[in-house]
Amino acid sequence: MRVVILKGSPHKKGSSNMLADQLQKGLQENGHSVTILDAAHMDLHPCLGCGRCGMDGVCVQPDENRFIRDELLNANMVVFVTPVYYFGMSAQLKMVIDRFYSYTNRLADKRLKAILITAAWDDNEDVMPYIADHYKKLCRYMNFENCGMILGTGCGTPEMTRKSRHMQTAYELGKSL
Repeated sequence: MRVVILKGSPHKKGSSNMLADQLQKGLQENGHSVTILDAAHMDLHPCLGCGRCGMDGVCVQPDENRFIRDELLNANMVVFVTPVYYFGMSAQLKMVIDRFYSYTNRLADKRLKAILITAAWDDNEDVMPYIADHYKKLCRYMNFENCGMILGTGCGTPEMTRKSRHMQTAYELGKSL
């Protein structure tokens, strides 16, 4: 299986990326091909809402989104990786998802498998429902098959994350696919 991991954290060695690394380890041990796209550090711009792509054409933005598009259109699975910022995903990852607009139909037709990996400082029940609901709605809209969510509560620092149960859970999810 070809897997694209879309990292949306500005912290290259941050908690959400640490969890993604564990998922990647499990996936690769099972022989899956993994491509990492660090959207937080790519030259990307937000959707202009100009409509010139017609939801199935070339985006007018001359940036690195074309690499994301090409990788996703050749993938079997996408993994969304983000810290929780004000109960939602990072702006960096949201920008990538907004840019799906120019190839929505082609991407939805692929019926990709999908995973959400997210990390939050808080460990209470109120921190994750909103980002989880957003991801589930995205899956329904884009015809993605939700293959799991790693909702990393209590992962505010890399040290907290290293000690959390979420590291093993992410690895095991990768191994299970």
